[in-house]
Amino acid sequence: MEKKDYLSREVKHIDIKSFDSLPIIEQFEKTAFQARNLARAAKIYDRMLSDENCSIILCLAGSIFSAGLRKVVFDIIENNMADMIVSTGAIIVDQDFFEALGFKHFQGTPQVDDNELMDLMIDRIYDTFIDEEQLRVCDMTITEIADNLPPLPYSSREFIEFMGKYLREKNKGKDSVVRIAYEKNLPIFVPAFSDSSAGFGLVYHQWKRKEKPKVSIDSAKDFLELTKIKVNCKETGLVMIGGGVPKNFAQDVTVAADILGKEVNMHKYAIQITVADERDGGLSGSTLKEAHSWGKVDKGFEQMVFSEATIALPLLASYAYHRGNWKNREEKKFNNLLNKEGE
Repeated sequence: MEKKDYLSREVKHIDIKSFDSLPIIEQFEKTAFQARNLARAAKIYDRMLSDENCSIILCLAGSIFSAGLRKVVFDIIENNMADMIVSTGAIIVDQDFFEALGFKHFQGTPQVDDNELMDLMIDRIYDTFIDEEQLRVCDMTITEIADNLPPLPYSSREFIEFMGKYLREKNKGKDSVVRIAYEKNLPIFVPAFSDSSAGFGLVYHQWKRKEKPKVSIDSAKDFLELTKIKVNCKETGLVMIGGGVPKNFAQDVTVAADILGKEVNMHKYAIQITVADERDGGLSGSTLKEAHSWGKVDKGFEQMVFSEATIALPLLASYAYHRGNWKNREEKKFNNLLNKEGE
């Protein structure tokens, strides 16, 4: 097979506006196991959207945009159903920014000769394919952005703003989460920013500059900025897709605020969709009930859903969208708050 044969079936993104999951979620509520857990999570998410004092943190992990969930998150942001994002770098850079540059992910299969894929410069993400040569263009675009910035330390949020500005100025990625977040002054935090295509781009930027001043990413600044947002919020809610660094980073701001001598509430609401198991003690599967012992998540409106994100997130988001309580929310524009403080 030739490269074009592998890269022929484009992944299409799910449109939550094209179907109404209210009826199935209402039926799930009367059942058991993860169906009932998902129904309760949907009700808690809708409660967050109805609470005028609540700011919503959307946490993203896993290769979900490559799998068709990019538009789901785009619609969440466009319709004011979240106020900030904490994500892995792969989702924001290798998947969203990558597609904003005009590239695509493709349907594939794990039943394939991976040596042949390597020879053709095709990367596999389970049953999807991505063109490594196009990914290198994404890497070098990050280098280009860094090369044109003052050589300073930036939070990932600040750098991602410049990525959104780049897309806006180049008239690219109108369906991009990075771009719409920039346009809506909605912060995106990627605590492990270099663990992505951005890392390759920044490595090349720093290597080229040798002893000259360089752009760098200050992850502690990310933590401080998100903590500042928490301090400025009456209540917060967590919508966590997957686990890992984004989950822990977002939960930890309550402890960080306490260390700074600022009195804040625990996250009032919290839902998590994950397939991780709690029995190995790992964070991704640790329950929200456990997080209460750390002073991170309050009791009462928390729900774990042990389900795969490509199934559960579209149902959750469609339910919230069609309930319509997002229509009454005010945009928080937290980038304006952080940029003003940094002046």
